[in-house]
Amino acid sequence: MRPDPAGVLTGAHYLDGDFACGEGAMAAGCRFVAGYPITPSTEVVERISRRFPAMGGTFIQMEDELASMAAVVGAAWTGTKAMTVTSGPGFSLMMENIGLAAMMETPCVVVNVQRGGPSTGLPTMVGQGDVMQARWGSHGDYEVIALTPQSPQEAFDLTIDAFNLSERFRVPVMFMMDECVGHMTERVVIPEPEEIDVVPRVLTDKSPQEFEPYSVNGTEIPEFARAGDGYRFHTTGLTHDERGYPVMSVDCQETCVSRLLDKINDNADEIVRFEEEGIEDAEVVVVTYGITARVARLAIDLARAEGVKVGLLRLIVIWPFAERRIRDLARSVGAMVVPEINYGQLVLEVERCAGGRCPVVSVTHGGGGVHDPAVIAKKIIEAGASRT
Repeated sequence: MRPDPAGVLTGAHYLDGDFACGEGAMAAGCRFVAGYPITPSTEVVERISRRFPAMGGTFIQMEDELASMAAVVGAAWTGTKAMTVTSGPGFSLMMENIGLAAMMETPCVVVNVQRGGPSTGLPTMVGQGDVMQARWGSHGDYEVIALTPQSPQEAFDLTIDAFNLSERFRVPVMFMMDECVGHMTERVVIPEPEEIDVVPRVLTDKSPQEFEPYSVNGTEIPEFARAGDGYRFHTTGLTHDERGYPVMSVDCQETCVSRLLDKINDNADEIVRFEEEGIEDAEVVVVTYGITARVARLAIDLARAEGVKVGLLRLIVIWPFAERRIRDLARSVGAMVVPEINYGQLVLEVERCAGGRCPVVSVTHGGGGVHDPAVIAKKIIEAGASRT
């Protein structure tokens, strides 16, 4: 499926990451956005609200973030591609309904332009402290997909990917941008509509009489039917059977929830994405994501000038985590260095996957700004020296 040409602002533009994210959503076919203003994400919906009237989209400013996420879940079940946009405090408020979206297997996208926290924290300044919340924020067992861009160009490209993944796996997808990427302005090239790959909302071809909303028939992902198309079914956040009816039993819980996990975990190799630079002969590997990856490249140059063989592993998809690649690298490198703008979150996953095969060094930053490259470089050099 191709996006509507009227909804794609083709060509080269100078856009900040927030605007680029909005353009990516529209190019992906998003036509419903509900949200509540919150710094530093508001520009995403400002862009969308100005452009939606020309393409038949609907933007609603809701009374709060709880209602925003509820509206997105409802809109998605009408067959509309839907998204909400927020930052840390609003992300916290959305978590109950994100869990509902996971249980109902609702395709949608949640954009979080991260700022410093906790609580109100630093409303206009950068942070990366929400990455664990993206994975574990709601209660119970479920899986999500989360992406993190490093540039306005990726804010456009990966927003399209986020919608495609949400359709492919019928899951809420978290788009974990950070304030620096959201507010930096760079050249963004938007392709012609025929060059943009968009996964459509595929509707069941079964009749209303034979369709069951959570029947998988040998697959892990059920077919989709729109509310209002004559299909009489029930969908709920309760543990449910293939008809969508609540069934309070151990067996139904096992069947229902295990599939929520398996449809992501069994396809992790298809979902996980990362970028490698200079890994082949590296003694130290820097594992990072988002804006910190760009700062880390400067640190890597400083460390290489001191004779350290160092490479970069940039995580593009952070959930599901790049477990297999981290384990493989841990067998061959002397150390891993993990800079992130928080006090140590994804470093815990790196440590878990490394399994003691090599030291893992956390380079923390509380937020409000990016790392000094010299601080990261010092940790790289120390890690390289410890190997010798």
